Amino acid sequence: MKSFIKTLSIALFSAFISLFIYDRFVKTNSNNIQHTIETPTLIPTSYSINTNTIAAERTDFTEAAAKTIDAVVHVKNTSSSGSNQPSFYQFFYGVDEAPERIGTGSGVIVSPDGYIITNNHVIENNNSIEITTNNNKSYQATVIGSDPDTDIAVLKIDAEAALPHVYFGNSDATRIGEWVLAVGNPFNLNSTVTAGIISAKSRDLNKRDGINESYIQTDAAVNRGNSGGALVNTRGELIGINTAITSISGGFVGYSFAVPSNVARKVFEDLIEYGDVQRGLLGVMGQALDADFAKRFKVEETEGFYITDLEKGLGADLAGLQPGDIIISVDGITINKFADLSGYLASKRPGEKVDVVYKRDGSKKQTIVRLEKINRDVFFYMEVRELTPEQQKEYGTEEGLFISNMNNRRLYQNGIDNGHIILEVNGKEVSKISDIKGYQPSDIQSILFLSPSGEKEKILLQY
Repeated sequence: MKSFIKTLSIALFSAFISLFIYDRFVKTNSNNIQHTIETPTLIPTSYSINTNTIAAERTDFTEAAAKTIDAVVHVKNTSSSGSNQPSFYQFFYGVDEAPERIGTGSGVIVSPDGYIITNNHVIENNNSIEITTNNNKSYQATVIGSDPDTDIAVLKIDAEAALPHVYFGNSDATRIGEWVLAVGNPFNLNSTVTAGIISAKSRDLNKRDGINESYIQTDAAVNRGNSGGALVNTRGELIGINTAITSISGGFVGYSFAVPSNVARKVFEDLIEYGDVQRGLLGVMGQALDADFAKRFKVEETEGFYITDLEKGLGADLAGLQPGDIIISVDGITINKFADLSGYLASKRPGEKVDVVYKRDGSKKQTIVRLEKINRDVFFYMEVRELTPEQQKEYGTEEGLFISNMNNRRLYQNGIDNGHIILEVNGKEVSKISDIKGYQPSDIQSILFLSPSGEKEKILLQY
């Protein structure tokens, strides 16, 4: 009996001690843990919000439109196909020439004394050009000059009073996403204004056509008749000449393209001052880099202009550039693709100097390059150059263009080769590169050549 009571007392005492420990320590800690989970610690943070109700960029285009609309004119080009057109005109209509054709476009007055910039394709093959201003006055225009390569032409009208005009802006300073206005005369609807943004810069529409294009791309609506019109920024400054669209239907589908104002202004000044366009040559040959070309040339860079060769004695060669160098900027303009380089150089003249930053073996270097005059071009599958004083003396003529690379098989089979000189095209003397601009192969009827031995030979190309 005593043994049982002793055992029970020990059991009760142990139970009491266990309850005491649980209540005092285990339960308290459990409550603390539960409390921690239910009330998490807050970590403060900070951020900013702009409650300004003013738009990031002004979207009121009325001032820009008012500055531009009276300076954009309607251009009417009256032309005929000429007497060498198919003879059915004479057979059916009893006339020697095809009926007159009328083309229309736009132009931009850029000086109070009546100088107008438009597109070359708007005024080519003209018999007469009529300009109609926004106040319905009409003028006959004179063609001062044109440049098919940039598709820019300059006209002149004479008015009794100073004309409204637009100021040139700096197209290099424009930014992607910037608001712009296109002003022109689509479908003969005078003084039409559309708005959009700059979608891209240095756009080349066809990288394989051999033409150095560097357009400003916008989504401002441009249609037939807008060609030659103004592209302006929100300050009303001219930043481009509307020139082209890409379209399957022939109408606007969301993309339009403009010649940058810096290029148009330079061509405008050259045509007035020199009669032709003065182009500065860097003296490099190569390829714009991308992933494929970077792999081929075994370089890490996928942007920039990779130099494969240089023209000896010209600016880049004299400045120390070498094949394998990668041009990454010119005068602070980043060169990501060929259109960046060709577009910027199109705004420069021979004799000007440019600051070139390039990479060689991974190291960045810098040099100053003097631009030289471009005196060569491709004509009828021949590379031709203007005559040097030494060549003029050697051949005994001040007129003509020197053939430096013959790629025309038909002419080659007729004995014409490198070293010959082109004296005349279609009976007209040629002596400057500008004299052969605008010719299509189908336009060329005859060429008069001068051989190195001094013999002249005329080859008829159309019979």
